[in-house]
Amino acid sequence: MPSPADHRPDPVDLARFRALCGNRRWAARLAELGRRVTAASLAGRAAQQRHALELILARLTEPEALAKASTAERRVIAFARQAVRLAEQLPAGPRKRLRDRIEAGLDGDATLVPLFHLLRTAERHRALGFDVAFTGLAEETPWDLTIRREDATAEVACETVSAEEGRQVHRGDWCALVDRVNPELQTWLAAHPGRYLLKMTLPEGMVSDDQVAELHRRISGLLAAQQRQDAGADAVLKLDPLVLAGAQAAARGLPAQLRAQFGEEAHLAVTSAPNSGSVFVMAARAGRENAIATAATRRMGEAAAQRLSGTQPGILSIFLDDLDRGEWRGLRERMELEGATRRWMTDPSARRVVAVTCASRMELFGAPPPDGAPEGELRFRNPSHPAAKSPALAPAILSSN
Repeated sequence: MPSPADHRPDPVDLARFRALCGNRRWAARLAELGRRVTAASLAGRAAQQRHALELILARLTEPEALAKASTAERRVIAFARQAVRLAEQLPAGPRKRLRDRIEAGLDGDATLVPLFHLLRTAERHRALGFDVAFTGLAEETPWDLTIRREDATAEVACETVSAEEGRQVHRGDWCALVDRVNPELQTWLAAHPGRYLLKMTLPEGMVSDDQVAELHRRISGLLAAQQRQDAGADAVLKLDPLVLAGAQAAARGLPAQLRAQFGEEAHLAVTSAPNSGSVFVMAARAGRENAIATAATRRMGEAAAQRLSGTQPGILSIFLDDLDRGEWRGLRERMELEGATRRWMTDPSARRVVAVTCASRMELFGAPPPDGAPEGELRFRNPSHPAAKSPALAPAILSSN
């Protein structure tokens, strides 16, 4: 399949995309993101990851950066170019709806990822030989795209699902906790030099500001009292010396070793004291495994009922956001996403769906296997749908290997 990054990067494409966003709005958004990502905090680093797409578009306005654009960055430019071309092809009303989507993606914690997922989904189906119409924008259909090939037609609904919906400990709350605790840890390490590991088990997870505040209070109390353990129904805290192979290495070398020891679902933070070699590691896990695949199938059920007509075969194009490489690989290698999706397909709520596709930022940015899915997405066909054996729809619905 041809790559959307094959086109040579052109600064005009970026200028036209900024104009589509609204130059004033785009500048205001970049100023806001600049303040957030430059903060010396875990939340700042998390914001940098979440808004990577917008930050790439901003960085590539520099001629030198554009000339050295990576494959992933060239893909971003290509999708921005597609957004501009789509706007030019749409009449006034649908063009305004497109701009409304862009405007929504430039507000608060939202991103442009849902729009780029829509554009990528359309591009993939065109490459598979389908005629693609943006009926969601043009005709305000509940589904986003109508695809046609030979004598077959299907509806495609694009959904973006945050992995946070399936996490028992939300990353946003974890970042807030670490940023609250970190100044106290710096002071505490100065008075108690050494290497420490604070392990936290959170039976019911952490998904609210109140839980963050309460856990912060308990950590502060444990450190102030120089205790080794604080156990309660909602959290078990245990402070031990940090014992890890190669722990005498610089603190920046610890994350990979910690990840290997605690697993992909653990939340980790490393605080080091300048010039002393002292390190304080916090590691937290929920009492239950994450349920990201379950969150995805929950959204599938909602989208199938609300966004597909049932008069034509429906395809759900699911984008799983806020995942890191390890989580995405784990979901695929353990076949969690496939298992959950196939179980959902036996439910009556899936009767309108002939296939489900799943992708992440790895595929959006063109990451090769093993980080990215081999075919650019996971695809699962619903064998019980009447159109499951349609030869014309086969390129879009046959299950990936």
